[in-house]
Amino acid sequence: MKNLIKKVIIENQERISKLQVIDRKIALEPNANYIITGQRRTGKTYLLYYYIKQLLSIGTDLKEILYLNFEDERLLEFTVHDFDKILESYKELYKGEPVLFFDEIQNITGWQNFARRLADSNYKIWVTGSNAQMLSSEMATTLGGRFLVKEMDTLSFEEYLLFQDISIEKQIVYSEKRFEVQRIFEEYFYYGGFPELFKFINKQEYLSNVFQKIFLGDIIARHQIRNPHALKLMIKKLAESTMDEVSFHRIKNIIQSTGIQVGTSTLIEYFKYIEDAFLIRSITNYLSKISERETKKKYYFRDHGLLNLFLLNPESFSLETIVFNELSKRYPGNLYYLKDNFEVDFFVPDRMLVQVSYKMDESKTREREISSLLKASKTYQVEEMIIITHSQEETINQEGKKIDIVPVWKWLLNV
Repeated sequence: MKNLIKKVIIENQERISKLQVIDRKIALEPNANYIITGQRRTGKTYLLYYYIKQLLSIGTDLKEILYLNFEDERLLEFTVHDFDKILESYKELYKGEPVLFFDEIQNITGWQNFARRLADSNYKIWVTGSNAQMLSSEMATTLGGRFLVKEMDTLSFEEYLLFQDISIEKQIVYSEKRFEVQRIFEEYFYYGGFPELFKFINKQEYLSNVFQKIFLGDIIARHQIRNPHALKLMIKKLAESTMDEVSFHRIKNIIQSTGIQVGTSTLIEYFKYIEDAFLIRSITNYLSKISERETKKKYYFRDHGLLNLFLLNPESFSLETIVFNELSKRYPGNLYYLKDNFEVDFFVPDRMLVQVSYKMDESKTREREISSLLKASKTYQVEEMIIITHSQEETINQEGKKIDIVPVWKWLLNV
């Protein structure tokens, strides 16, 4: 095993040293140990590569880098008992202590104690994993205080542009470049932000393969699901219910109407599994009673490209999902919706009320969206009220209140 580990260490050093990487502008503490987690193919490995390249750029010797990917088929027989062989192998190759990067480490059962021991021994260590169980209370007990956690999402629209070598300036709305930005946004709008999408002509096929990997590997196999059809049907119904409040009872009735029997307790487990695989996340109604906050929520896909796999006409669903995911990044832990005698899609307390409407052409749609914001603003004092559309732009002054109607691509780029 040690000879194999040595070979893999050296090969990875040579390969990573030749890579070209783009900065995703993710804030990191230079002296911290990290757990990088998130959905598959979101760029966790890429972030390790980026940080390694940063170390090399400030004078760290390539020999001080020890990177292993535990999805490397050569390490299939690796177990928790082999962890000590990693450092033994390194020390037989080089002097000194390496900076350690362990990719998809959750594949090795029992990795936590090894990681803790390394941290306690003052090694610098970064690990990645594709399962939210890496953030569980049990994990916190084992690793508490020794690691910071960074959760990776697919690319924001600004990052999507940077990956295509397009930088954004405030004046872009007046320049010829805006047409190129809008063209690229349409691609982003339908296919989402997975970093590897650029490599593929058939982007739909790539997204389908990513979903199958998550569904079959991170959910079905990991949790030994005996009724995968019921789970897949549930995911489809969640996609179709993206803009609506969802309850366990409602989803159960929808599934059972197709002739598939599934209990409420099983359904609750399924929700947990797909959240743990970073496929969806949820928000609650700010006005809900405490007893309802876990049983009635709105659920959104973490990437709208995967959402669109399940929908024939995805435009409105995709738009609201994009806005939700961006707001989740800007206001983590402080995002809600409002549902009472009016509905507001998103509410950031003391900051903003947000409606999402693909088009504002119809008078009924226009009246509904504006009326809901004005009703909510009588109870909740906010700094701004916005209606985010696909391409329409306008400023409304009504009842002494200002409402900005903003095209989504401009809102995403803050221009």
